[in-house]
Amino acid sequence: MTKRPDGTLEHDVMAVLWAADHPLQPSEVRDLLPVPLAYTSVATVLTRLHTKGMVTRTEVGRAFAYEAAIDESQLAVKRIAELYSSASDKRQVLAGFLGGLPKKDIAAVRALLGEADD
Repeated sequence: MTKRPDGTLEHDVMAVLWAADHPLQPSEVRDLLPVPLAYTSVATVLTRLHTKGMVTRTEVGRAFAYEAAIDESQLAVKRIAELYSSASDKRQVLAGFLGGLPKKDIAAVRALLGEADD
């Protein structure tokens, strides 16, 4: 079995929760994941996501049902902020990040900065 990149399983679980129209129990999440996993693995990931504040849970009988507490864009912002805050040379990080963006995204950043000046 090949090792998946860090955060992939959490993202897969979050994607299942984002697509759901109601809170899901771990067995339901497991059934909707693109890779087969043990119930305990899914339950562990959901518990960790709950500890991180990324999902909420409600008691349903002897188990919990989970739903996303943040949307996908909020998760991306959270991850970017964590990486950015840990950098010693923030200017270099910004230059590298912006330098790697496609032109349409750079235009969107410029527009957002223009709105911030108003």
